[in-house]
Amino acid sequence: MKLRQFGFIAALLFAASISASGPVPPGNIAVPEPVATVAVVDRDGLTDVEFGDTESELTRRGILRTDVDACGPTLAGHALISPIFIDDRLVLLWADDPVRTPEGIAAGTPLAEVKASYPSVSQLRAPQGTHRFDGLLARDGDRAYLFLHDGHTVRKVIAGYADWAHRLFVEGHGPC
Repeated sequence: MKLRQFGFIAALLFAASISASGPVPPGNIAVPEPVATVAVVDRDGLTDVEFGDTESELTRRGILRTDVDACGPTLAGHALISPIFIDDRLVLLWADDPVRTPEGIAAGTPLAEVKASYPSVSQLRAPQGTHRFDGLLARDGDRAYLFLHDGHTVRKVIAGYADWAHRLFVEGHGPC
């Protein structure tokens, strides 16, 4: 290839790249999709799972999975949430970050935000000599949120029946 041919091809490529550049028309701008939808756990449960549901009902609906390698049954579509059953009834949901309450409280939330969102929250102290977190219990009737914390931020969110949340805290059990 001669130098003149090379120069001609380079000029054509340069002209083509300039003509293709410029602003993108507004209708052609890609809007990014959210990477993952953040689950919200409220005092009734989740969108498709309610406290008081039976294990057999959730299994029949295809929501409860026992075929995965975990410390207990899991919820289809909710990998970050562990269900706690007592006498075949769902009583608590143990949630990992980024699962949030409707008020936006999740693992990592400062305690000041928890106290502002739930002004009547009760302080629970872990027994001395244990390696357990202290808790804040935000009770509303027979339902509650239990926020386990390190003194500064929320480390774990647990939602469900208030008596079972309090009992879980006192007895110190986790989902496994």
